[in-house]
Amino acid sequence: MAHDDLPALELAFPGPERDRGVAAILRGEKTALTGLLEIYEHAGEAVPQAGARFAVLDSAARPAATIELTEVATVPMKEIDDAFAHAEGRGYADAAQWRTAHEEFFRGAGVSAFLGRTPVIDGETLVVAQRFRVVEPGEPQSG
Repeated sequence: MAHDDLPALELAFPGPERDRGVAAILRGEKTALTGLLEIYEHAGEAVPQAGARFAVLDSAARPAATIELTEVATVPMKEIDDAFAHAEGRGYADAAQWRTAHEEFFRGAGVSAFLGRTPVIDGETLVVAQRFRVVEPGEPQSG
């Protein structure tokens, strides 16, 4: 299946944060990602299901890889464990460090602008924890 036939998955926002995430996927270091349930609800999007495939886009909106979700769970932030935090491929030492980073991101200007308000983020906040595998890398990119 061509990347063009797949729904797009955009990590964070374009720029260094997204670029680091895409690079970690391509290196095989990032095998999990987390979404704020409130973002899915606000956008009117269904929570993805295991088996769904996505074209991961880089900061220039080019397909970088195709991933397939292997596990999807909607859980309170406090239930994210160290193993999941490590699978995020961002160098988190443990779940506490993962939580601090995600609380900051979810309360940040980009998410607040999208939602029209700053969300309340705490241990009970529901997140969509997703594990995935890379199905195929993206198209070769010319420099």
